[in-house]
Amino acid sequence: MSQPFAPHNKPDSNGFFGAYGGQFVPEAIRARLDELAAAMESALADPAFIRELNGLFIHYTGRPSPIFHCANLSRSLGGAQIWLKREDLNHLGAHKINNTLGQCLLAKRMGKSRIIAETGAGQHGVATAATAALMGLECTICMGEVDMERRVLITLS
Repeated sequence: MSQPFAPHNKPDSNGFFGAYGGQFVPEAIRARLDELAAAMESALADPAFIRELNGLFIHYTGRPSPIFHCANLSRSLGGAQIWLKREDLNHLGAHKINNTLGQCLLAKRMGKSRIIAETGAGQHGVATAATAALMGLECTICMGEVDMERRVLITLS
């Protein structure tokens, strides 16, 4: 079986992926981002880190997630074959957990004890909190006032 994650397509020394990407950040946080980039490069070169991350993907989130043939939709659209990748079946119901597992595992490897995340719709915060709890990390989730009001409206609808 192929592994859910394989380290490839890394950025160049300036943080760019090809002609696009990169970083534009205040100097005050540059040192922290450089520390993070070095830790990430080290982690991606460590087979034990990759094994642990893949183990979490397989056994904690059930990756690789299945695909589903939408036969009725395919028929109603004139025969085009429509398939869905079922990220909604992942633990916590979204693709966000894929990202937070790597983030928290890296933070733990770096000796960090706390995770801080920002979320607009809430799902990223839920995934971050669950992953932090799994790995024994403290967690703070921030959400803007406008996003919080929007969530109340959606919940009350």
